[in-house]
Amino acid sequence: MDSTLQAVLSALLSFLIVTFIFAVVVLVCKGSSKRHRSAQPRSRARTRQVRPRTVPNDNPDLSSITIGESASFDPSLNRVSMPELIQATENFSPDLIIGDGSFGLVYKAKLSTGVTVALKKLSADAFQGLREFRAEMETLGKIRHPNIVKILGFCAVGSERILIYEFIERGSLDQWLYDTSSPTTGNGDVQDSVIRLPLYWETRIKIIKGVAKGLAYMHNLVTPIIHRDIKASNVLLDQNFEAHIADFGLARSIEGSHTHVSTQVAGTMGYMPPEYIGGATTASVMGDVYSFGILLLEIITRRRPNFPFVGEDGREVRLLEWVKTMAKENRYMEMVDTPEDVKENIVMEVFRIATMCTFEIPKLRPSMNQVVELLDAISS
Repeated sequence: MDSTLQAVLSALLSFLIVTFIFAVVVLVCKGSSKRHRSAQPRSRARTRQVRPRTVPNDNPDLSSITIGESASFDPSLNRVSMPELIQATENFSPDLIIGDGSFGLVYKAKLSTGVTVALKKLSADAFQGLREFRAEMETLGKIRHPNIVKILGFCAVGSERILIYEFIERGSLDQWLYDTSSPTTGNGDVQDSVIRLPLYWETRIKIIKGVAKGLAYMHNLVTPIIHRDIKASNVLLDQNFEAHIADFGLARSIEGSHTHVSTQVAGTMGYMPPEYIGGATTASVMGDVYSFGILLLEIITRRRPNFPFVGEDGREVRLLEWVKTMAKENRYMEMVDTPEDVKENIVMEVFRIATMCTFEIPKLRPSMNQVVELLDAISS
């Protein structure tokens, strides 16, 4: 072979070998780098999975409640343990049930100190029970007013949540409007020693004013509170027939523009304002005003707003529709349910206030402060 050609072939072969080795080195380095980069995210992902997740805490005082904890908000009531509550209610006997609040039953109980209280045993469902517990504590636990039921304390054991309230002697307004049987305690003793008689006009106006004053107080706090479930069964009457607004399980504190964003409808059909039924995602003080207007109509007519009844034309009609029809015909006195004579001009004024509260457009409704002023101007 020619020496020149042999030299060329040797040089070419050397070049190819060097190129091949270089290529292999480059590929190995790239693969190592790629594996290194892809390993980092997986390592971080594994770290995120095992790291304890921090749950947002809107109210540290509530979320930090531990098993077996109790507290008293009233100096006259000592801390109450779960064993004492079980004993006071005879293991939460059905015979001692005096009410059915939102997400829980209400029991009458006499504590070892001799104090009679009302206990609300919240739903055992963890979410529902804790949600109502938070609502009551974040609203009712911070306020004191003569027309709002007083919360005395709580007891929490595991998932169990018990709220302790002052005992209101005469029970709910709903019972006085529709149940005239003798109220009894769990052992059969007559609670009030009398049959529930029909409420007189003066008493009804007293109750209406009490509810209005309680709502006005709530709506005008620095951080307003909306109840969202005003109805006859959530109004309790004491020995003197003073009204006390109860059951704050759906209540919310609101900021800024006096509205609360909600992802679900809250309230009771018949009392619920049309904007809630229409799918509005914000609740406001004006929703309470509407429910109060319906309650006012219920108190003076003794007709349930959430149950239709047969009208004069034979078809079913609901309370608000019936009132509007009767008012157009100036038949106010025919709608009143009281055992005594009442002045027609006063009756008309009460219906006028109720009509204002139940305007379909929220901004046209009066504030509860204005409602209180209008009611105080009525001479009963």
